[in-house]
Amino acid sequence: MPSRILVVDDEPDLELLIRQKFRQQIRDKEFEFLFAHNGVEALEKLQEVKEIDIVLSDINMPEMDGLTLLSRLSEQGPVLKAVIVSAYGDMDNIRTAMNRGAFDFLTKPIDFNDLQMTLNKTLQEVVLLKQGLREHEQLVSIKQELDIASRIQQSILPREFNPPGGVPGYEIYAEMIPAKQVGGDFYDFFLIDADRLGFVIGDVSGKGVPAAIYMALSRAMLRATALRGLAPGDCLETVNSVLCLESDSGMFVTTCYCILHLRSGLIEYCTGGHQPPYVQRASGAAVEVLEGTGDMVVGMMGKMPYHTKKTSLKPGDSLILYTDGVTEAMNREEEFFSDERLAGLLQQVPGVSPRQIIEGVIGGVRAFSNGFAQNDDITVLALRYLGV
Repeated sequence: MPSRILVVDDEPDLELLIRQKFRQQIRDKEFEFLFAHNGVEALEKLQEVKEIDIVLSDINMPEMDGLTLLSRLSEQGPVLKAVIVSAYGDMDNIRTAMNRGAFDFLTKPIDFNDLQMTLNKTLQEVVLLKQGLREHEQLVSIKQELDIASRIQQSILPREFNPPGGVPGYEIYAEMIPAKQVGGDFYDFFLIDADRLGFVIGDVSGKGVPAAIYMALSRAMLRATALRGLAPGDCLETVNSVLCLESDSGMFVTTCYCILHLRSGLIEYCTGGHQPPYVQRASGAAVEVLEGTGDMVVGMMGKMPYHTKKTSLKPGDSLILYTDGVTEAMNREEEFFSDERLAGLLQQVPGVSPRQIIEGVIGGVRAFSNGFAQNDDITVLALRYLGV
């Protein structure tokens, strides 16, 4: 598409001269010239013809002069550039024109070589402005899409923490805070049957949109498999096999899947490359770290065995699952929050509700980081066994 240049001048011979001097560029569709005799006609032309790049305007014209026209050009958008033509030595008007937004100026009589260079220089600025505007629009579009993706991602994570189906015996709460607009962490919980509650936390390798997509896939697949009632090790073994077959993204997920037996307080669990949970006893005894099952991350290598271990909760005991965004949160001295700080924090708040536990953990991490940028998703899930 040729660059469009609107020439505004009341001299009748100027149109013929410009068409003659720039005939090659016009023929090659490099330039397209439009003409108006004063500022009023120029504004009408600007309304009629879109995407005019340059207004080349004389200052002294009837009906509306060039300086008045300049003050109106800002209404046409940020890309349009104006070049003013004035008599040699008319510095007062030239200074006024530059102050009103003219990009450059020429003096009469017009030197057409100078005009050619001035047009080329001005068009280079127009191209840069158009490119910047396109990039800005793309960034706005991407941000809008990421905002939508973030809302979708948050919507697929459970936000209703009352016991599903009104089944008593436990309290549960979870929070996921992505490092970017979308994240790779997830949590979930669901009734397998009247006596068993499944709950899980996961951390996908990587960040951003690819991790978010893989997170949604992993969570959906794990829930569907878990609802078959398999033991945690068997569940993760099945999910691992399917993910390795169906995905060639090179991504994987660390996960800890647990089953609470509501009548007895028995916990079955499997840690697929994930840090094991903490147990907070209602008695106030030292916070315990469960022994991990030592299994591989999920989705990296097919046909791997996964194992199930067991522990028990007494009424009032809590189980806390978390991702490494908690323990690897950093402060300005580049120190990690660490497992030791997390254990110490949990030791200080025994017997409180799962929501209070999580608020305490996240508050502790933020106080430790002291404004240092979050570089990983932070996810915590807490369950307190109440007994039946």
